[in-house]
This record gives sequence, structure tokens and C-alpha cells, in this order.
Amino acid sequence: MLHSLSTQDVTTPGGLLLVLAVLVPFVGVLTGMVLGGRGAQRVALATLTVGFAIAIAIAAALVRSGDAVIYILGGWAPPLGIALRADGLAVVMLLAVAVVISGIGVYARADFGTPQGVREARAPFVFWLLLLAVWGSLNLVFVSGDLFTLYVALELLTFAGVPLVSLSGQPETLRSALRYLLYALFGSVLYLLGAVLLYGAYGTLDIGLLAERVRPEPVAWAAAALMTVGLMAKTALFPLHFWLPPAHAGAPAAASAVLSALVIKASFFLIIRLWFDVAPALMTPMIAQILAALGAAAILFGSVLALRQARLKLLIAYSTVAQIGYLFLIFPLITRPESVPFAAPDLATDLVAIGVSTSAWTGGILQVVSHALAKAAMFMAAGLIAQSLGHDRIADLSSIGRALPITVLAFALAGMSLMGLPPSGGFAAKWLLLTATIETGQWWWALVILGGGLLTGGYLFRVLAPALFGSRESVTLRAPPARYREVVVLALALCSVLLGFVRLWAFDLVQIGRLAKAGMGLP
Repeated sequence: MLHSLSTQDVTTPGGLLLVLAVLVPFVGVLTGMVLGGRGAQRVALATLTVGFAIAIAIAAALVRSGDAVIYILGGWAPPLGIALRADGLAVVMLLAVAVVISGIGVYARADFGTPQGVREARAPFVFWLLLLAVWGSLNLVFVSGDLFTLYVALELLTFAGVPLVSLSGQPETLRSALRYLLYALFGSVLYLLGAVLLYGAYGTLDIGLLAERVRPEPVAWAAAALMTVGLMAKTALFPLHFWLPPAHAGAPAAASAVLSALVIKASFFLIIRLWFDVAPALMTPMIAQILAALGAAAILFGSVLALRQARLKLLIAYSTVAQIGYLFLIFPLITRPESVPFAAPDLATDLVAIGVSTSAWTGGILQVVSHALAKAAMFMAAGLIAQSLGHDRIADLSSIGRALPITVLAFALAGMSLMGLPPSGGFAAKWLLLTATIETGQWWWALVILGGGLLTGGYLFRVLAPALFGSRESVTLRAPPARYREVVVLALALCSVLLGFVRLWAFDLVQIGRLAKAGMGLP
């Protein structure tokens, strides 16, 4: 029996784990600040282990109960109080972030470690604190049950993510960080204005209650438009992407992995929450087509610019701009043309009856996770190549595959997932999106997906062809990378490939707790 999530006004078994998922990283930040440089690293690595275990425990609680995990703060249920909620989508994101953050933490030990006998420096100390702050902020985004808590989480994420860009202290990185900050604050202001409009019109910011009350009317349209544009700026969706490539140019590889693989996913997660949880009644075919058109422009624009880059990190950064576009293709593909209109809030039925495309929904979520794994692996592989050679110029990567076979293999596997080659997670995601274009009769999006895959293959060929089949002259490495770092990068790349084998299970997990959203029957 479907019911409104807002009527669940009690803490469910495992609900306290949601508090711990947010609290543990921030306790690690405070502890690290007290203990100092070497202590901050030890605290961060210990926190990674605990946080990973908490994410797994939340997933187990979700599967065991078969419904969303909920914690009511202070015993006061919404609208008077605040609820933390983790449905299947939130749990998938919690797990993905835990895997990627843990890999980044192990990888970063060589760059931001402070061995005994070495004087403590500011950058390593700050990095470990910011890494934990980003993790805690991301977890808060995923489990927040109201729009104001989400705003707080976004601001925490902004002020934890921006300094990662400028850890080197160079003037160009400071300019990039400032540009990123301005875009992020612009997005936050628009998001907050939209939340204020919704509160004034409907008297609550709780997501479950808003889903029952929001109707297609001018104030709701204005709020949704403001919030969407603000979140697009934070997601770096074309044409609001200009902050992202410069931010990666001078950032450490570990920081780039955090920003590209994880931070921008938080704002996209909120766009999903906004249109499918808060205000599904507002989603019209025109809005869906506009969002997808921006995604298509991002795919083509980002891919073409990636083809023109001379540096490996910038190529990967523009690849991120392109890959973000695929996420926005799910909006017109979610619902079949013959399905019941979104503006039917009293409908209580299942996915099949209303014609929601499970292919599009599953493909979109797989794209989010596979991109996070692959892009983290690519940036960290690029970092190892740059440290080993002393540069990341694509023209001078000839035969690097012979000198760094594990690193280049990891880069190639991650690239295979981005291209959508079988049996990778990227292939499963793009195949499901292509299936959705057939199901919904929207063939033009299939051309975008296939064209984007060809362009992705083009800019990856620019890197892999000389790296694997260049001149037979030996390559002299300035500093061969530690083997454990290569193993971490390879492990993340392999995860992005193996994800292609769990697509049906992933859909089942994502749907837990989501069919109860205000009787909508929406994904």
C-alpha cells in the first residue's frame, strides 16, 4: 500500500546510522584540527574506515527493512522538526562516495603525508581536514529531508571544496578558486531564493510534505526555475561550466578527483530530488526537453573542447563537462509518451502502470556511479603520469605505457567506461539510455548518445595511441610511482567496469523507499 513518506514520523531501525554518517567525518575534522598535521592524516584514514563501515550498515538496514531509513531529530517530526531520510537512491550515493573517498584517501598519502622527521606543512594538514569535510557534507546532502538542511549542506560542501583547488597557493590556482567560489555562491543564492518562495507558498520545506502540496502555479514554477539554474551552476552544466576546467588545471590530482567525481554529483542529486520528489507535478515535456537539450549541448561542446586540449588534466576536465550532459538526458526519457501526466498527485499505482521508463532511471543512476569511479581513476592516473614525467603534455606521452603499464591500463579501463564499451558500467548506463529512447520514441537523443561515445573515443585515442604504440625509445621517469597508488587507481577503474554486471540489482536497490513518495508512483 503506497503512502506518503511524510506520515512516517518515527525513527526506523538503523536511523541513528544516518546521524553517524554525517557526524563522524566532522568529528574527524575537529579531532584533526586539535592533533595537527601528522595527527590529521591518521585521523582521516581512521575515519575513512569507520565511515565506509557506516555506509555499508545503512545499506544493510535499507535492504533488511525494505523501506527508507529515517531518523527524526529531537523526536519532532516534520513540519515542526527535521527528518533525515535515506531511500535507495541516497544509499547508492552514500556507498559510491564511500568507495571513491576511501580510494582517494589511500592514494593521497604519498602527496599529503608527513613522515617522521619531515617538517609539517600547511597543505597536507588542510587537505585531510577538507577531505573529511567534503565527505560529511556529501553525506548530509544525501540524507537531508528538507530544503533548508540541503542548503546548509551545499554551503558546507562549497567551502570545503573551493580550497582544494588552491592548495598549491599559486596565483593561477587562487584565481580559479575564486571563480569557482563565485559560481557556487551564485548557485546558492538562487537555490535559497527558490526555497524561500516554496516556504512562503506552502508553509514547509520538508520534501515529503512539499510533494503533497506543490501544484503547477506561478510561484512553484518560479521557485523551481531559480533552484534549477542555481544547481546547474554548481553542477557545471553547459553553459555554466566555465569554472570547472580552470579549477582542475592547477589542483592536485586527489583534489581534482574529489571535485569531478563527487562534488558536482551532489548538486545533480538535488536536481533529481527537486523534480522527482519535491515537485513532480511541475515536470512537463517542455521542461524535460530543455534540460536534455542543455545536456546534449554539454556532451557535444565538452567533447569537442576535450579533443583540442594539449594537457591531459584539461582533457579529462572537459570530459567531465561532456559526461555530465548524459545525466540530464534522463529527464525526457523517464516517462513514456503514453504514460499518465505528471500532474496527477492523487494517483497511487506502480511504475509499469504509469509507464515510467525503468531503463532511463536505471541508466541515469548507473551513469552517475560509473562516472564517479572512472573519473576519479582517470584524474589520479593523470596525476601519477604527471609526477613520473614532470609534465602532462599529451604530445609528449609517447610510450609511457611501457614505463607505467598499470597506470595506463587503469586510465584505459576508465576511458572504456566513459566511452560506453561493453561490459563496463558506462556501457550498461548508455545502453539503458538508448533502450529508453526506443521505449519513448525519442530517437534524436539516441543520436546524441552515440555521437558523444564516438567523440569520447576520439579524445581518448589521442592519449592512448601514443602512450601504447608510440616510439620504442625508453622513457626516463623522474620518480616512479608507489605501487600501492597504482593499485588503488586500477581498483577504481575496475569497479567502473564491473559495475556493468549489477545493473538489475542496482535498480532494485535504488527503488527501495521511493515508490512511497506522496502516492506519486514516480521514480
